[in-house]
Amino acid sequence: MCMLLVDEPLVPMFSFWNWLKSLLQGTKPLPPEHQRAQALIAAIDAGGVPLNPARVNAIARELGLEVSRKASVDDTLARIRVALKYQRR
Repeated sequence: MCMLLVDEPLVPMFSFWNWLKSLLQGTKPLPPEHQRAQALIAAIDAGGVPLNPARVNAIARELGLEVSRKASVDDTLARIRVALKYQRR
C-alpha cells in the first residue's frame, strides 16, 4: 500500500487516474447505422457492386440524409462517404 507523506490535496492524482482509465477503456462502439454504412462502403471498396438501390437509400436515411427516389446510387454512396467522414470528428 502506498502512503502519501505530504499534506497536499489528491486532486491531481485522481485526474491522472481518470485520464488513465479513459485511455485504457478505448472508444465507444459506433451506432448500428454507422456500422452498416461502413460495412457497405468497405464492401464496395473491395470490389462489390450494390445490387439493391433501396437498401443503399435506407442506409443513407438511417444516417439522417434525405435521399430522392430519383438519386443515382453513386451519388448516394458519395453522400454516405461524406457523412461518415464528418461524423467521425
